[in-house]
Amino acid sequence: MSKITFLGAGSSIFAKNVLGDCMRGEALQDFEIALFDIDHERLKDSEQMLNNIKMNLESTVNIVSYTDRKDALRDAKYVINAIQVGGYDPSTIIDFEIPKKYGLRQTIADTVGIGGIFRNLRTIPVMLDFAKDMHEVCPDAWFLNYTNPMAALTGTMLRYTGIKTVGLCHSVQGCAEDLLKSLDMPTDNIQWEIAGINHVAWLLEINRNGEDLYPEIKRRALEKQKEKHNDMVRFELMLRFGYYVTESSEHNAEYHPYFIKSQYPELINRFNIPLDEYPRRCINQIEEWKKMREDLVNDENLSHERTNEYGSYIIEAMETNQPIKIWWKRTEHGRFN
Repeated sequence: MSKITFLGAGSSIFAKNVLGDCMRGEALQDFEIALFDIDHERLKDSEQMLNNIKMNLESTVNIVSYTDRKDALRDAKYVINAIQVGGYDPSTIIDFEIPKKYGLRQTIADTVGIGGIFRNLRTIPVMLDFAKDMHEVCPDAWFLNYTNPMAALTGTMLRYTGIKTVGLCHSVQGCAEDLLKSLDMPTDNIQWEIAGINHVAWLLEINRNGEDLYPEIKRRALEKQKEKHNDMVRFELMLRFGYYVTESSEHNAEYHPYFIKSQYPELINRFNIPLDEYPRRCINQIEEWKKMREDLVNDENLSHERTNEYGSYIIEAMETNQPIKIWWKRTEHGRFN
């Protein structure tokens, strides 16, 4: 029996999406789905939730929880990574509150700046431990990384471990359609091309039946900038540099040196920048999980519809040798001159 191992399986909502998708894949029905998390209570919750989905989908996968990481990885063919080292408390709190004492404000802090640096310092050693275990018990497995800082962590695995690795982020596949929807433009029959560095990939082309949509996009964006909205940073970048960027305005506010400036605090209000956005999200997610847990974990009628997360499609394509089109993170091989 082939094996998919999910590291960080206590992330129940994300595990539901990715592994529920796997249970929807016809070619993956003979797989073992191995769950691992250092939080054993959340691990148990995810196992029960996924077994409910399995029952209602009439899937034949075998779901197994492990408390030993190496056992979870043993003989895996695919390893999905969705960990967050240190969690919200204490690490995210520290990442925001200490810099704030010295006047440095952040929005997400998962990629660059003080928050991104310390996320890297916390997470890279754990990723290297994963790679060491994988070399011992599943050296040929593919490592599908969903953990941030995406570019740095995926780059570390590719450059220094010898593990076959791809980085996966949600921002690319919905970028073009979301942009058009925000400007009340139709989304049918569009073709687009995106390239760049996670989370700063750029929508280089967007067309419909050969027609460049950027002139109309920019016209509408310029008009929309006259009123406050939640994507002002990305629209400003597009109007200044010519291209729309994949990740959210709250991310890009701290990726570029133009928006969060101690000497120009009025820019925060002008571009509607949500400082401390990520801690707020964490608190909301913790509270939401308390409300949702009973329904998700103990609902014997729980089912799942396949999402647009790439993980299951990659695995299914590799198993069936059927090509698919996806966007993933890898080392640069000449796309940019």
